[in-house]
Amino acid sequence: MKNKIKEVSVGLPSKKLADGTVSKVTIVPFYDRTDLIKETIGTLESALSHETLISVLVIIILLLNLRASFVVSFLLSIAVLMAFIAMKLFHIDANIVALSGIAIAIGVMVDMGIVDVENVTRHMEMPGNNNLKGKKLIKLIYDANIEVIAAVTVALATTIVSFLPVFTMEAAEGKLFQPLAFTKTFALLSSYILGIVVLPTLVYFLYSIPFDKKTISRYWNICLIVIATCLIIFWQNWIAISLILISINNLLEYKWTESWKKYVNLINILIVSLVVVYFLSYEWLPMGAHNSLLINFLFVIGIVIIILTPLILITHFYERILNWCLKNRLKFFMLPIFTVVLGIVIWLGFNKSFGFISTGIEKLGWNVKQTSLWQKAQSTFPGLGKEFMPALDEGSYLLMPTSMPHAGIEKNIEYVKTLDKRLNSIPEVDVSVGKWGRVNSALDPAPVQMFENTINYKPEYILSTEGHRMRFKVDENENYLIDINKVKEQITLDYSNNKSNIKAISLENKTSETEIEFDKIKEIKFNKENNEFIVLVNNNWLVVQNYRANNILKFIFKNF
Repeated sequence: MKNKIKEVSVGLPSKKLADGTVSKVTIVPFYDRTDLIKETIGTLESALSHETLISVLVIIILLLNLRASFVVSFLLSIAVLMAFIAMKLFHIDANIVALSGIAIAIGVMVDMGIVDVENVTRHMEMPGNNNLKGKKLIKLIYDANIEVIAAVTVALATTIVSFLPVFTMEAAEGKLFQPLAFTKTFALLSSYILGIVVLPTLVYFLYSIPFDKKTISRYWNICLIVIATCLIIFWQNWIAISLILISINNLLEYKWTESWKKYVNLINILIVSLVVVYFLSYEWLPMGAHNSLLINFLFVIGIVIIILTPLILITHFYERILNWCLKNRLKFFMLPIFTVVLGIVIWLGFNKSFGFISTGIEKLGWNVKQTSLWQKAQSTFPGLGKEFMPALDEGSYLLMPTSMPHAGIEKNIEYVKTLDKRLNSIPEVDVSVGKWGRVNSALDPAPVQMFENTINYKPEYILSTEGHRMRFKVDENENYLIDINKVKEQITLDYSNNKSNIKAISLENKTSETEIEFDKIKEIKFNKENNEFIVLVNNNWLVVQNYRANNILKFIFKNF
């Protein structure tokens, strides 16, 4: 459709005005769901990356083993890519539901890798299994994987089998949920294949590298410092400082006493964890984009501490907790019973869950439903509602007002125009287009008194063409800084007729108006609050307020 509009636009009538500008009839789409679809998929892709980073962080902190964490994180990424390959082969589109299937499966995919690697690590920590090499290490990895392969296979099979009914769905339900079932199955099978084929091999090669030998460790850490320094100098990648810190920590290990050498690995894990938290904060921004990265970073650290501290304590005191549960079976059994009952009450509602009690008591002559206690419980637990499609924030709204039956055609047209003007004056509204009348079809029985106003809201954030939030550099006055050289390289418009029609006024006195050529602009900024461009020409800052009258500035506003 968009390509066809471009073809038609060439032949639309145009007229050259007295001041040299060209006025041309253009087709302006006002209801385009392309941005919504890309934004939704971009949001889901971001959530997928957040989930992966969180999984990596949990693995690093709970396993306390960088090699094992690297293996599981690496296989998780490869399994997701394999799922995309399967989607291509089976012609499954990367829509919202399909990508959510991969997001749901990530937890199970991580579990499979953790079970295998954790069992291998425990075997290597047993007495007599330290520093195994060659065939002995292969046999240890083989025995460790054989112990858990049956349990892992059963757990995977039950998850896949539980989704078999989804594949038989038809009509709207099938089109909606089948992509989710396919992608989740692809992701689980990919992780299973990698777990039984690639993971043991990767563990063998990774655990065979003698990082513990002083000579190899020294050269390895020196190489890391050189690589990190190059990254900082040539690419300004300041995250590489973490590699320098890890290398220095490893090089100074020999100065630590034997009782303190165990903290060398913990320090490395802490540094890697902080790097992962930084990337998670940068991508997630849980406190909002209006807050600094430092505030978001500190918030994510707090969330990680609050969530992972109980898990670490449970792992540390698991033996004591298990012994208490086994000795006090009846007391412990009350917890799952309470959980089940509470879940049923929340799902069905208090009145439906305990209605049989009120029925029995009413036969005795007491209407218990009228008591304040029952009424309060009913209002607290009304039950969960049912909806086939969830509410979506589409960024648009369809307003369908009606006029009085005696209103004539001219009056209704006036109503539509007035309504559009008032809606477009709202700051949060991007564009509002009203439709009056109907087509000659039985499917559109709208009377002349009914209007349809399509209202598109301005997005909360400026989004890229892929639906991701864009980041911009700003100056001390919160003006967006735009790379003018990049604009001139990527601009695709024919602006030969627009070189001299950029009308600007002085930033200082804002009285004298002048016309400038685009090629003479040295710097360019955009003030979002005043909705105007600020340009530097001949060492003078000028303001362009009516930038929509120039095709170049409209192009810059839309793409940069």
